Amino acid sequence: MRRALRLTVALLTALTLTAGAAGTPAAAHPAEPRWKPLAYTPAPADNPLKGFMPFAGDYQTFPHSMEWFYLPLRDVMTGPRQFRWDAFEAQLNAIAGRGHQAVFRFYLDYPGKPTGIPQYLLDAGLVTRPYPDFGNNGVSVSPDYDDPRLVAALENFITALGRRYDGDPRIGYITLGLIGFWGEWHTWPYDGWTQPENWMPGTDVLTRILDRYEAAFDRTFLLARYPSQQNKPLNVGYHDDSFAFETLPPTSWHFVQRLIDEGVTDKWRTQPIGGELRPEIQSCLWDEPVSCTQYEDYAESVTQTHASWLINHAAFTGTGFTGDKYQRAVAAARSLGYELTVTEAALGRDRVSVRVANRGVAPFYAGWGTELAAVDGHGRIVRRWHTDWNLTGIQPGQAPTTLSARIDTRGLRPGRYSIVMRVDNPLRNGIPLRFANAAQNTSTGWLTLGGV
Repeated sequence: MRRALRLTVALLTALTLTAGAAGTPAAAHPAEPRWKPLAYTPAPADNPLKGFMPFAGDYQTFPHSMEWFYLPLRDVMTGPRQFRWDAFEAQLNAIAGRGHQAVFRFYLDYPGKPTGIPQYLLDAGLVTRPYPDFGNNGVSVSPDYDDPRLVAALENFITALGRRYDGDPRIGYITLGLIGFWGEWHTWPYDGWTQPENWMPGTDVLTRILDRYEAAFDRTFLLARYPSQQNKPLNVGYHDDSFAFETLPPTSWHFVQRLIDEGVTDKWRTQPIGGELRPEIQSCLWDEPVSCTQYEDYAESVTQTHASWLINHAAFTGTGFTGDKYQRAVAAARSLGYELTVTEAALGRDRVSVRVANRGVAPFYAGWGTELAAVDGHGRIVRRWHTDWNLTGIQPGQAPTTLSARIDTRGLRPGRYSIVMRVDNPLRNGIPLRFANAAQNTSTGWLTLGGV
């Protein structure tokens, strides 16, 4: 799916897509019914695979469709090729049980938490380094990432993770993790510049880890912490974990400047961008006026990164935000990622056509299926039609994409029917994708296109 998205983007920008049994372009049916506009209204802030998210838990204080968690590698890896997935499964199932998709990261070294290094590697004599930074005071340790035994362990783990979980509907995105403090692919200040020692693995090791991720995952989207020449050609997005704090150029270590320097400013068109609002500003950024002592313009950060999701746990803790502050935060969450709207629909006895525009800042990346249905006068769905429609890659700011499908109405009783459409969230009980239209049913996900 991730590899196919690049081709999909190219096709969508050049062609009018057609779906259905016949696969005939809509332009070949000049006698089709007249196009009728559908009214726009903002889509909900908890549309799937976008918006703000909390650390995993049952929160009712802010709209969201995803939850975040960390997990130490030692909780699942017990030997060179031995894995115990119970703890991981428990997290995925708890999040899915709330109708949400999970975003996560495995780590070896999380400052202030006990080590995430598998015990069998420690028993085998893997070299580790204590450190006092980030309030750690020796609780966690930084491993020798160049040790061949550790490198082999990480490659085996990534392979096993992909074999078992690639395309799992409970998972929204995976951040690569595993390397560096918090799994963020840095060991600052032990970087060879700030401190003479450089604890990061060599480029050859980083390349091996990246290549193994690329080989192991085809459907689930992956995000790396920093753009680099090693991950530039790969089907990997990025996450900015100091969002609206160290995001905007021209400072060399800021996220967008790194995108510019590595030549990947357009990668968002095919690969997702996510991250975390810097913890210090997660609450104060929505005050009026902004009360943070240091921050960057949030709207500009969204515009330049094309981010789809952000961890913003402060919006979910305690009683959450209230009043105008809550409304500003909801609007900020809604501004992330895609906002698909059906601008027009044309309905006939045997054909349904729609024009879909994206008013957001990023595509809808997931290749979820789209279906049509006929609803009778009693509100009952009496016929369904699955389509070949592909909404992935519909780019923001471009002319609406035309999609058309033949429908087989044979056997339906004569009468007037409402024609509805929806995108199928593959997660059972998952939050449905809602279009930015006044005729959208926000509970069921069905969008009414008109009557026929």
